[in-house]
Amino acid sequence: MEVIGIDIGFGFTKVTNGRQATIFKSVLGEATDIQFQEQVLPGMANDDHLQAEIEGKSWFVGELAERQSNVRFFTLDQAQFLAQFAKTLALTATARMAAGFVPISLVTGLPIGYYRQHKDDLTRLLQGEHKVVLVDAAGKRQEKVLNISRVRVIPQPFGSMFNLILNDLGEAADKRMARDKVGIIDVGFRTSDYTIADKMRYSERGSRTTDSGIARAFTSIANKLREKSGVGVELYRLYDAVERGSIKIRGKEYDLKVLTDQVFGQLATAIASEADRLWADDWDIDAMVITGGGGAVIARHLAPLLNGNVLPMDPSKDARLCNVLGYWKFGKHLWARGAITAPPAAPAAGA
Repeated sequence: MEVIGIDIGFGFTKVTNGRQATIFKSVLGEATDIQFQEQVLPGMANDDHLQAEIEGKSWFVGELAERQSNVRFFTLDQAQFLAQFAKTLALTATARMAAGFVPISLVTGLPIGYYRQHKDDLTRLLQGEHKVVLVDAAGKRQEKVLNISRVRVIPQPFGSMFNLILNDLGEAADKRMARDKVGIIDVGFRTSDYTIADKMRYSERGSRTTDSGIARAFTSIANKLREKSGVGVELYRLYDAVERGSIKIRGKEYDLKVLTDQVFGQLATAIASEADRLWADDWDIDAMVITGGGGAVIARHLAPLLNGNVLPMDPSKDARLCNVLGYWKFGKHLWARGAITAPPAAPAAGA
C-alpha cells in the first residue's frame, strides 16, 4: 500500500509520498507536438516537462502548459475547478509519485467553506482505478494504472495542524500542541481558511473560508500593470515576478517592490480583521499559526497585526508543503502508523 497526500490548490498542486514531493502550477493546456525536443544547452534540467494522457485526452500540465500550449486553462471558480481541473491535476500528481498497480490510500483537503458541499464529489472523482500515461520530454510513454482504494478528504488547514503534531510515522510527536487551542490561518491562492483546533477538535464557530487569498493582491498588481503597459498579465505568471520584485513586458522593466508591499499590506490587514471578528469569543487561543504558500508571502505583514501568540514560520521549509505533508502524515496515522519511511526529498526542480 502507498500512502499519498495531495493538495490540489488553485495556484499550485502539491503531492508527496513521504519520500519525495512535487509542486507544479495548477494550469492545464492542450498538448501539442513539439518539433524540437532537445535541450538547447546540455546539462540543463528538464524536470518541468509534465505531460499526461487521461481518459483519452493529452494534457500539458504546469509550467509546460504555460510555456507551450496555445490554449491554457486556469480558474478561480471552485465548482469549475472541481468539475474540470481537480481530477486531471490529482491523477497527474499521483502518477508522478506512485508505482502502477499498487493500492493507494490518498488524503486530500478542501477549503472549509466548500468542504461539506464537495467532499463526496471529490472522493468519487478520485477513488477507483485510473489509467494514466506519462510522456517525458523525449516522447517516451509510461503507462500506469492507479488503484486508489481509499480517499479521505479533510478540512484543508488541518493538514498544517497534523504536520505540526504528527511525525513521519503518523504518531503524535508534539503532545503539547495537541492539548492546546490553536488558531490556524491558511492563506492560499484563491482563499484564506480560518479554523480553530481545540485539543484537536474542530470548532465550527471559529472556522470560515473567505476570498482573501493571494490572488486578490495579484489582481491589484495585474490591474496596475495593465494600466502602465496595456498588457493583461495572467495571474499565474506573476509568481516569479513578484518574488523577483520586477517584471519585463515587451522589453520594458517594471519595478514591483513598492506596489507589492502596498497590496500585501492591504491584504494582511483584511485577513487580520477577519481573524479578529471570527475569533472574538476565542480569547483563550494559546497560539496562532500562519500557513500556506500565501501565508509565507505575507507573514511579515500579517504576524504583527494578529492579537495573540503567533508561532514563527520556518524559513528553511517550503510553506506550500505544510498542508500536503500533514495530509500524508494523517494518512500514515490512519492506515500505516509506525511504518518507517525515508524523509521526503526536495520538490522536483521546476515542477
